[in-house]
Amino acid sequence: MKKLNILVVEDGRSQREMLRDFLRKEGHAVGEAESGDRAIQRVREGHYDLILLDYKMPGMDGMQVLQALKGINPEIDIVIITAYGTIETAVDAMKAGALDYITKPVEFEELLLLVDRVSERRTLLRENEILRRELRDKGVTTDRIIYRSGKMGVLINMAGRVAASRATVLLQGESGTGKELLARLIHNLSPRSTRPIIAVNCGALHENLLESELFGHEKGAFTGATARRIGRFEEADGGTLFLDEIGELSPQVQVKLLRFLQEHEFQRLGGNQMLRTDVRVISATNRDLEQRVKEGAFREDLFYRLNVVMMSIPPLRERKEDIPVLIDHFLKRYAEENGKGIDGLSREAQDLLLKYDYPGNVRELENIIERAVVIAREDVISVEDLPFREGMEEALEGRRSEESLLRGSIEELEKKLIVEAMEKAGDHQTRAAELLGISERMLRYKLKKYGLKAG
Repeated sequence: MKKLNILVVEDGRSQREMLRDFLRKEGHAVGEAESGDRAIQRVREGHYDLILLDYKMPGMDGMQVLQALKGINPEIDIVIITAYGTIETAVDAMKAGALDYITKPVEFEELLLLVDRVSERRTLLRENEILRRELRDKGVTTDRIIYRSGKMGVLINMAGRVAASRATVLLQGESGTGKELLARLIHNLSPRSTRPIIAVNCGALHENLLESELFGHEKGAFTGATARRIGRFEEADGGTLFLDEIGELSPQVQVKLLRFLQEHEFQRLGGNQMLRTDVRVISATNRDLEQRVKEGAFREDLFYRLNVVMMSIPPLRERKEDIPVLIDHFLKRYAEENGKGIDGLSREAQDLLLKYDYPGNVRELENIIERAVVIAREDVISVEDLPFREGMEEALEGRRSEESLLRGSIEELEKKLIVEAMEKAGDHQTRAAELLGISERMLRYKLKKYGLKAG
């Protein structure tokens, strides 16, 4: 793992030094700040990869410090250190840009896992920044691929590594996940970027029309073929052919595609001349091609020819950290297109959008935001502006029920943490309160509230 520059922001000297010493033993460079003001000053003076920020300190609170640090360096990773009673506030901080939170008393094993995760993430960010610079040098932008999640970061990184090769790539993912965007990124990063990328939806055309679309036809090849037509394979010569919905190919077209992948040659429909062209094939499917092979609906040899490199795009419900940045992107885009001053979403609307599962993935989210921008009467989009399609009502009800459940869960967690702290402190209340990061008076109140035995 890459060693990080870490800043520990904690007003309690013993806690701050304990975290500092542990992280230094792990090989990280660690700075200290005893207040929010000092943390801001240190970040202005030097570079840090990770900030461990105690939420409750004298003066500026964690949210104010978080916003100030993000204003100085939006890319900095901030982890909130919170006492048991402020978990809800820590969740709000995550919505404001914190990477994660960790509770007091800090478990070193948990902290180490979190630091390793940040190290992996920053390594990936550096590799992706190199990739973006290569794209900019070629005049290519990744602005349409909006993401924050590690899962998408891995895919973007993989796109950069496979782009330089001639290998076929199979993109697998549900409808609306952005398979064509990823295919275009691979093409734009490749040595073929100066040549065309041509997209064909294999599920949108009848078998005979698709064969003609791909390979072209000679005059008289079928009724209505009044002249020779150049197919997509010829048009894409030197470039890339993107075949979407590849699982819908008929057996006849599968045979011709397999021959091309093996021999790099084909014939136009109704023709006898063997033609050659230099085309890289990237295909995509929202179906399980391996299952289609087992069912006999898709040729196994073609599957392996297409599947030299397989990249699976996760559905939006499995990368929900991408939802806020996608919402911001679509809000700005459609507000500008429609000449409307939209400042954002109400908290209830944002919570609802974060909890919805998006069976239509990014495409559905884009549609929801575009519609909301168009019909919104105010400068803030509310729940009333959202289309209540199937699943959204359940998400709204779920959010309301989760709020009541959350209160109960937090109380259970509070109780558990107090018991653990008291055990570690040998039932010494002053020490237990210090471990929890709260006052002894507050600890006595909680012990009484939960009916716990005081030492």
